[in-house]
Amino acid sequence: MNLSSDIDFQLQDEIAMIKLNRASKRNALNDELVDSIRQIFENLPKQAKVAIVYGSGDHFCAGLDLSEIKERDAPEGMFHSRSWHTALDRLQYGPVPVIAALHGAVVGGGLELASACHIRVADESTFFALPEGTRGIFVGGGGSVRIPKLIGVSRMMDMMMTGRVYKAQEGERVGLSQYIVPTGSSLDKALELAKRIASNAPLTNYALMHALPRIAEQASDHGFLTEALMSSITQSAPEAKKRVRDFLEGHAAKVQA
Repeated sequence: MNLSSDIDFQLQDEIAMIKLNRASKRNALNDELVDSIRQIFENLPKQAKVAIVYGSGDHFCAGLDLSEIKERDAPEGMFHSRSWHTALDRLQYGPVPVIAALHGAVVGGGLELASACHIRVADESTFFALPEGTRGIFVGGGGSVRIPKLIGVSRMMDMMMTGRVYKAQEGERVGLSQYIVPTGSSLDKALELAKRIASNAPLTNYALMHALPRIAEQASDHGFLTEALMSSITQSAPEAKKRVRDFLEGHAAKVQA
């Protein structure tokens, strides 16, 4: 892999740790950094079972680095946007579940990156914004597809039209994150969740990442058929059979409130 110096990739046991390492720019995204994300998820080591994306310094990601905006004609702009779509699709529909550990700014392209992750953990310093509307531009990294699925079209429209900022508590309430934790502890919580997810049957994790979002978008009769197919495939795996047998024989922990 030919990775940007602005990103740090390490494997910690079964967890791929991906750090945006551009603190002086509030981890603003440039093309090299986005392409590095694509490369990482296309070349994850086979031993990786889950990934965590997080940011160095005081912020997760303050969005697109506006200093790198170039004069592009319409076709060039379209191809540029599509390159971002490709990179974030590799993350969302890659081989392992991805957790975003959020703090500080989760703004513009940073929110587009976070929305491509499967689980988002925000600490109390986190704030969410989409300032593109007030800057005369439009989201281009997949945000218009992914973010409304989290919070609805009307809330995204409000964020872009008015510059509304959601603080951590509000963001968790409307669906921008699934967890909220004390300031400075989002990465610790992400690691805790990652270890739990890594212990799942890999085929079940894969089905949740790849099948569940598509089932949610299908017509009901199509969704029921897809669910039946995925259910039969996952439960036929040898690991699934062993886990069910362990539970029936009293060797597996029961669900606790």
